[in-house]
Parts: sequence; structure tokens; C-alpha cells
Amino acid sequence: MKQINIQYYKNQYANIILGSFENKLCLLDFRYRKLREAVDNRLKKGLNAIFVEQDDDILRDTRKQLDEYFLMQRKVFDIPLLTVGSDFQKSVWEGLLKIPYGTTCSYLQLATNINNEKAVRAVANANGANALGIIIPCHRIIGKNGTLTGYGGGLPLKKKLLELENNLFS
Repeated sequence: MKQINIQYYKNQYANIILGSFENKLCLLDFRYRKLREAVDNRLKKGLNAIFVEQDDDILRDTRKQLDEYFLMQRKVFDIPLLTVGSDFQKSVWEGLLKIPYGTTCSYLQLATNINNEKAVRAVANANGANALGIIIPCHRIIGKNGTLTGYGGGLPLKKKLLELENNLFS
């Protein structure tokens, strides 16, 4: 059976699980989030693979780039990504990748950006199903009134990531 190599990454911000499959990053998610099992099962089923705790070059490079991001030395990630989901989910995740560092977007704006403005709720659900948090920046999505809305890593982390990207802390 094929395998998804996984490793754990922890820093002052978050406790993360990373996964790679055939030299692409397929998982960067919060280790203790509510949807953890659903995300893992979608990856295992979609890739017909099992999780094996093993390091590799992609996972090492991801940890290095995450360290740089958290030290405000990196704004763009250049790791090959593998998304596992429906065509609609993939279109939402592609839309998220186009939201620039340091900016935010509402669910409605994102739905409009992917030419599906009537699908705001479905866009929100696809956003929540993102298995590549931080790199596919679902933390940049906020409510249309500017409020912070749900986040797999929790709202305190979402706030910290947005502050980090806007250099709002000393």
C-alpha cells in the first residue's frame, strides 16, 4: 500500500501535523482540530494510502519554510502541493492561494473570485475542509463585517497569523 509520510511540527503558535505523498505536501493541519479525523480519512481514501511516521525532504523543507514564515522572513511558500478533494473544493483552495500575504477576503469575495457568488456557504465549507492550512491561507478569510470567523486552528491562532502577516505585534 502507498504511504503518506507524516511528521509533527510544534512552535509557540501551533501544534501541526505535516504529510507528504509522492514528493508533494498533502497535509499541513492542526493536530488537535475538530475535523482532524475527517481530513485524515479523506486523504487516506483519496490517495489510497496509509499514514507512516517518517521524515523526508518535502517535510524537512516545509518545516524550514514554516520557521521562516513565523520569523517573518517568508511571505510565499514554494513547496509542491497535492490537494485531495472535489473539483469545487480545489477551485476554492486555488482561490485562497491568490489572496496576497497581509490581506484578507470575505467568503462572498472568495465565492465571487471563483465565479460562484451564489455558493458562499459551500465556499465556507470547502474553506473549512482545507488540509493545507497556512500555505493555502484559509486564515485570511474573515466575515463580511470584518469579524474573525471559524478557523481549524482556533480563533486565537487565526488572529495571531493575521497579526504576524500585518506586523501588528512588537
